[in-house]
Amino acid sequence: MIDVAVRRLRPDAHIPDQAYDGDAGLDLSACDHVVLGPGERAVVPTGLAVEIPDGYAGFVQPRSGLAARHGIGIVNSPGLIDSGYRGEIQIVLLNTGGEAFSVEPGMRVAQLVVVPVAAVRLVEVDELASSDRGIRGFGSSSS
Repeated sequence: MIDVAVRRLRPDAHIPDQAYDGDAGLDLSACDHVVLGPGERAVVPTGLAVEIPDGYAGFVQPRSGLAARHGIGIVNSPGLIDSGYRGEIQIVLLNTGGEAFSVEPGMRVAQLVVVPVAAVRLVEVDELASSDRGIRGFGSSSS
């Protein structure tokens, strides 16, 4: 288990928590009232900043219940929080449903998942090793 420092930027911000023991995601809540019409997107503040430790990253994921019931997703899903970022976590919600959706302060609108990330050094080469897949790309394995 790792410690992740969290700071309230607003007194009404909710500290993220897990809905159930063992859940991977910590629920992130909205701080502002926002109405999303069909096809609209909006940046929803959480009123929180976090200090992700070096060697880790935070990924902001959609909540499946909002997606299934209302068509609410996250435009840049997953949103990436780098270990050096100290600004407010904001969520870019998108209403793909057919009706307006009201985000209320305190409503759980996304999840934060903190995962280890490998340190990477790119090495330029003239050729890449072969693989079974080769250069076949998007949709190459569909029937």
